[in-house]
Amino acid sequence: MIRHLVLFKLNDGVERDDPRVVAGAEAFRELEGQIPELAFWECAWNITDRPIAYDFAINSAVADQDALKRYIEHPAHQAAAGQWREFATWVIADYPF
Repeated sequence: MIRHLVLFKLNDGVERDDPRVVAGAEAFRELEGQIPELAFWECAWNITDRPIAYDFAINSAVADQDALKRYIEHPAHQAAAGQWREFATWVIADYPF
């Protein structure tokens, strides 16, 4: 199994209630059940206000590298990630477990 973690940081001046952000978060929530490769899926807003904290997180798992590639290339994932490019940056970690 491969864990796929993504942490999003909203750009300066962008708030969680911005309609683009609300739509982007909903697009990621809707991925659960849409993409067969996802063995595990959760996403949520960060609840800490520490200055080093990121704003939104995705924690997911897939079977292997091929499944990860199919997930990343899936049109629903591409559409959701594309929305976030307008208002956030992110970091990713993929590791076997």
